[in-house]
Amino acid sequence: MPARGAAQEPVKSFDQLNTRLKPGDTVWVTDAQGRELKGHVVELTPSSLVLDGRPPRSFGAGDVRAVKERAGSSIGKGALWGAVAGAGYGLVLALVNPREYAGYCSPQDPPDCFPPPGTRPPVDWWSVPAAAGLGAGLGAMVGALLPGTTREVYVAGGGSARSGSDARMSIAPLLTPRAKGVVVSLAF
Repeated sequence: MPARGAAQEPVKSFDQLNTRLKPGDTVWVTDAQGRELKGHVVELTPSSLVLDGRPPRSFGAGDVRAVKERAGSSIGKGALWGAVAGAGYGLVLALVNPREYAGYCSPQDPPDCFPPPGTRPPVDWWSVPAAAGLGAGLGAMVGALLPGTTREVYVAGGGSARSGSDARMSIAPLLTPRAKGVVVSLAF
C-alpha cells in the first residue's frame, strides 16, 4: 500500500524537487540566510527554483536551506465536523420539538386538546439534513479561516530543517523593579 504524502521524508537532493513539486504549488523557501519566503512555484529545474512575485524570485540549489509545502487544508475537516455536529443538533431538534398533533385537534378545540392516549406526534425529520448542511457550510468557513499545516519537501544536507546543527541559545538580561536575573532560551 503506498505511503501517505504527509509521511514522506524530504528529498535529499535539490534536483529531486520536481518529484514532489509542480508549478503553481504554494511553498515556503528558507534561504541560506535563514529568511523564509512564501510563494507559488513558477519554474522548477534541477538547479533552480523560481517563485512568483514582482520581480520573480529565483533560488539556486546552493541558496536554499529548506522548502516546505502546504500539507493540507482544514476546509474538508471543518465541513465534516460541522456536518456531524449539525446533524446531531437537527436530530435533537426533531425529537425534542415534534410537530403538532395534526389531525387530532382543530383550531376550534380548546388549547389543551390532546390526542388519544398511546399516540405519538409525527417527527419533522427534515431538520436533520437541513442542520447537517448548515453545519457543513459553517464548518467549512471556520476551516478556511484556520491556518493549514506544512511539511518539509527538501532540506539541504538531507536532514531536518531543525537538526542539531541549527541549535541556538540566547541569553538576555532580565531587569524589572521586582526581579533581576538572566533569561536563557534554547531552540533546537
